[in-house]
Amino acid sequence: MDAKIAKFFESIGDFFTGGDQIPWCDCDIVAGCEREVADAEKGSSDELKSECIMRLSWALVHSRRPEDIQRGIAMLEASLGGSNSPLQMREKLYLLAVGYYRSGDFPRSRQLVDRCLEIAPDWRQALTLKKTIEEKITKDGVIGIGIATAAVGVLVGGIAAALARKN
Repeated sequence: MDAKIAKFFESIGDFFTGGDQIPWCDCDIVAGCEREVADAEKGSSDELKSECIMRLSWALVHSRRPEDIQRGIAMLEASLGGSNSPLQMREKLYLLAVGYYRSGDFPRSRQLVDRCLEIAPDWRQALTLKKTIEEKITKDGVIGIGIATAAVGVLVGGIAAALARKN
């Protein structure tokens, strides 16, 4: 019974805090990836540089810092044209979708994850992200409706109180 109650309160907390299954990345990992990219720039193969940049992009869009997320989005968008394989394109589109999700642009995130799913329709990570995005959009709509309803209630209450005072 205690487990059910705990799960209930956890789900309520997730509803209001936006709990999701997308991992976060801390500053140490971002810094490590930045060093890796800097080292790769010093004479490494293009393939190794590309792998290091992808790891850095992953770390940036999973960061808790908004400026890191924006930097990751910019890096990924700049590299989209140079994607040779469908696998690379899928990975970049997915990371862009994560970045836009983290920055709060849910419609853009959903567009990108849909493009990702055109390339790989059964990819579980992308399907999970799409479900998370849709839940977030639904939750934001419910909260918006609640706020609008409360505002109308306050307005009607104010009018009723003014009329009652007048009589």
